Amino acid sequence: MDSVDVAELSMPIGEAIFTQRSIRRMRPDPIPVEHLRLVVEAAVKAPSGGNSQIGRILVVTDRDKIAAFGELYHRSWWAKRKVDRGWNGPEDVPPGNTSHAPAMRLADEMKDVPCVAFILSEPPHLPESVLLSAQNLMLAARALGIGSVPTRLHPDDYGEFRSLFGIPEHIGFHFAIPLGYPRGRFGPTSRKPTAETTHWNGWDGTVPWATA
Repeated sequence: MDSVDVAELSMPIGEAIFTQRSIRRMRPDPIPVEHLRLVVEAAVKAPSGGNSQIGRILVVTDRDKIAAFGELYHRSWWAKRKVDRGWNGPEDVPPGNTSHAPAMRLADEMKDVPCVAFILSEPPHLPESVLLSAQNLMLAARALGIGSVPTRLHPDDYGEFRSLFGIPEHIGFHFAIPLGYPRGRFGPTSRKPTAETTHWNGWDGTVPWATA
């Protein structure tokens, strides 16, 4: 089997990390298979407890299957909003509430993305042995100019998800990660200052770079 061209991931790691952002608006252009293989190869290099390698990845590029998943995802997204907010549809979103707009748009457009990578696992489904692979996958995608965002389904929809793709009952679901070239740009993200979220030598300790 031919090896992957790791040289294609030549973007400095600092640039990849500090310009990675959640991309929810994607062009329908297909992603080359060699690039999909490269992001998967990067994903499986992530550590797992005892090198157990329980993570599994399902890559879907079939247009009909993505369309079917998009319909399921749309229903699942609104089912979660029903539980969390009491919303049944866009008409229930309060005027001026824009915080959910990007995710709502993704729920509408999931059916049109060129690829979805599902992060799955074998028992015992330990998240700490699986989720690091998702970040590896998304950073590798960023280095190739491919946007991504991790998202999930309402647990009540896991059965339909398994049926759609023929996934055995014992396989665990962690993330659905749509992949596609952005409609828009990568760039810096807005985050709280690390001085507010990091402690030093104890919970009461202030980081050395905190301003007075």
